[in-house]
Amino acid sequence: MNRMEGKVAVVTGGNAGIGEAIAKRFADEGASIVITGRRQQELDRVASVIRLNKGKVLGVAGSVTDEMHVQDVVKRTLDSFGRIDVLVNNAGIGDFGKRLHETDDATWAKVLDINITGVFRMTRAVLPSMQRQGRGAIVNISSIASLVGLFGLAAYTASKGALDALTRALAIEYAKEGIRCNVVNPGLIHTPMAASLMADPDRLQPILAQYAIRRVGTPDEVASMVLYLASDEAAWVTGGTFPIDGGMTVNRS
Repeated sequence: MNRMEGKVAVVTGGNAGIGEAIAKRFADEGASIVITGRRQQELDRVASVIRLNKGKVLGVAGSVTDEMHVQDVVKRTLDSFGRIDVLVNNAGIGDFGKRLHETDDATWAKVLDINITGVFRMTRAVLPSMQRQGRGAIVNISSIASLVGLFGLAAYTASKGALDALTRALAIEYAKEGIRCNVVNPGLIHTPMAASLMADPDRLQPILAQYAIRRVGTPDEVASMVLYLASDEAAWVTGGTFPIDGGMTVNRS
């Protein structure tokens, strides 16, 4: 089923984990893909897999903290594919294990610059193209940290809460121009970011005990929801918050 046939999608942080799964799923569904990330070698690895499956892909190395990189992503996307139909703001980092009084200014600034200001920069750069087309879909990748209290994630939680709020603002501001915006809130997902936790059963098991479905989620499971929200099947869906969390948030409510 080619739900993304003819569409062009930009996926930030598409070099690993959830972003990689999203990029591959979109390509399998017919989209032309632009992936971004800080490491060219990882982008090349993902791109080679997509091309092996006859997909169209461009990798652009850099950071969403760099306005010149952001503008370069948009320019190269338009030069290569002519349009931008979908933006997935996935790039992000965490500050795991630090309570607020243990968080220094540099850590706070870095987490917010990538997780929320980076989304602002990339979305601002992409919107004019979507406005000219009269349509577009933006999917932001947040976290259950924005929905429930989690210990030792002060800066990360603040950034993801802001991302959820920004999503709602974008949905209201651009609906009349045919642009939708939704946010997906994953729980614990088997990604490189969570690798150290996955390897420590003493830390992992108490966390899984909070989940109604007692296992770790997969990047592909998140990608399935993102695909739906980015596709025309979700044409009447905007401003929504979608936990993909094995029932963790409802189990704690």
